Amino acid sequence: MLLKRTNIEEKLSSITKKEIAQADLLSSVYELLRKDTESEERIQQRLAGKAKGIQNNFDFDQLETDKIYHIEQIKRICIEYRLRFLDTKYFKGEIPMEGISKIKALEKEHNIQIEGFKIIAPSKLFRLEDKDDPLLFAPIGNGYFYLIHRWGNDLHPLRRAFAWPFKNIVNLTSIVLIIAYLITLMVPEGLFSKNNSSSEFWIIFFFMFKSIASVVIFYGFALGKNFNPAIWNSKYFNS
Repeated sequence: MLLKRTNIEEKLSSITKKEIAQADLLSSVYELLRKDTESEERIQQRLAGKAKGIQNNFDFDQLETDKIYHIEQIKRICIEYRLRFLDTKYFKGEIPMEGISKIKALEKEHNIQIEGFKIIAPSKLFRLEDKDDPLLFAPIGNGYFYLIHRWGNDLHPLRRAFAWPFKNIVNLTSIVLIIAYLITLMVPEGLFSKNNSSSEFWIIFFFMFKSIASVVIFYGFALGKNFNPAIWNSKYFNS
């Protein structure tokens, strides 16, 4: 069996074609990456912009209905867990690349440019970096928002309980009364008088209540704290 001779011209032509194909491929990849980078930069700019009065024209047939929330539902959850719902420009943490990728995918799928991003997160995440549970939203219109991405750790299971006293003045007063009562029960009998009486108990209770209430009021005024319904969508630091 005779081996086929090697045609140098054909080999040379083949190599040239491969190199051209590789160059075209590299050029295509570079162009794709450049456009992708520009797209990410534009998204980052929009994330840093204002969200007031913006409405995105999503294709509702392609939206996941379990990710659509009304502003009243968002408000309720923010008040329950002492969270804030603010424009992304106030968010000081890092929005992960997975979130950016989801925005790009949504924009391509719905053929729109999404704007007006908002985030649900604990107050401290709008000042300091942390690892709690932010949720990224985009406005749909008529008070509805679409959940794009959630990242970080879940909230502490007791966060709702810790936030309960700060829902309103009645809750806060109730918790102060309970704490004062429990501390009064811990005071040894006969500490202030040889004769135990109910009047002595209630005098100590009143003293404890007044002391704890003073600390709470001082803390609230000193740090500019407010109740959950007043801060859920507040952009101000002292609230």
